[in-house]
Amino acid sequence: MSAPAARRVEIGLGLQSDKRAGEYADLARAAERHGLDVLTVFSDLMFQPPVFPLLEMAGVTERVRLGAACWNPYSMHPYEIAGQVAALDLASHGRAYCGLARGTWLGDVGVDQPRPLTRLREAAHCVRALIAQDTAGFEGREFRLAPGTAFRFPLQRPRVPLLLGTWGPKGLALAGEIADEVKLGGSANPDVVAVARERLAVGEVAAGRAPGSTRLCLGAVTVVAEDGDAARDRARAEVAMYLAVVGGLDPTVHLPQDLLTGVGRHLADGDHAGAGRLVFDDLLDRFAFSGTPEQVAAQAQRLIDAGVDRVEFGTPQGLDTAEGVELLGTRVLPLLDRAGRGAPEPTPVPAGR
Repeated sequence: MSAPAARRVEIGLGLQSDKRAGEYADLARAAERHGLDVLTVFSDLMFQPPVFPLLEMAGVTERVRLGAACWNPYSMHPYEIAGQVAALDLASHGRAYCGLARGTWLGDVGVDQPRPLTRLREAAHCVRALIAQDTAGFEGREFRLAPGTAFRFPLQRPRVPLLLGTWGPKGLALAGEIADEVKLGGSANPDVVAVARERLAVGEVAAGRAPGSTRLCLGAVTVVAEDGDAARDRARAEVAMYLAVVGGLDPTVHLPQDLLTGVGRHLADGDHAGAGRLVFDDLLDRFAFSGTPEQVAAQAQRLIDAGVDRVEFGTPQGLDTAEGVELLGTRVLPLLDRAGRGAPEPTPVPAGR
């Protein structure tokens, strides 16, 4: 077995779309100045649409990749997603990526989410066809493009990289088949990397792609501060809000039912700090990057050494976002060996598996 090829891991920020105009530009300038590679904006329910901050950041940067993680094909038709991605690609002169995911909590606004794999597959096809100016048309179970349907504005590139946000075996197999990159959101757990690679390989082999060819991103809540204890306390409260959702997706983690019950009870009472106090240290480190710059760098390095292609430091970045980004750029990044030790070569998976 040959040694794995050298690689340079990307480091990015995952930003919540909850800020005022101008703040995104300041954060983007700082991120690019410090050498970060990717700026992602979340597309969470009831926050600003991600295209607003993405276009603002595109206008003040020259190098970083930009995209939403993720646009949702249940709440937006693929032609709208493709149009926003194409506009971002124009504004950034070819630095956009397209993130797609089924999302969560859409039941709160009356949106059902049946047949997620079919919907993601067909949405990805439609987005790619529209950006490629493929006017052949498409008749799917979920979406339709009439022959001749095409954008009526200039496009930067005929192809934009596709990211799928997914966790399950079938979703990861789909990503291995059709995506350039996959993101496991809400995770800082190096133990899940090998599981994700195995699941991706099923789709990669079925599509005739080399196992390991799909880029893998892990991203999670990040709180970095000189006061490591305060940072970890803030991260505990943040993790508690999504622990039941993401914890149930990670096959390498067992969450005791009494823990989930206690966390849920505190959250129902509006006691986020109380819920966070139930998140013990080992569990916290699987679902967040938190602590001093040295602690956060050590966590990120474990992911790099496990074989990820991108580490995404998610909101709120610090006790204060701007200060957190500054610490990530000046104190965390210099500590990282971004070539890592290389991921182990993936085991080939029979196509019939």
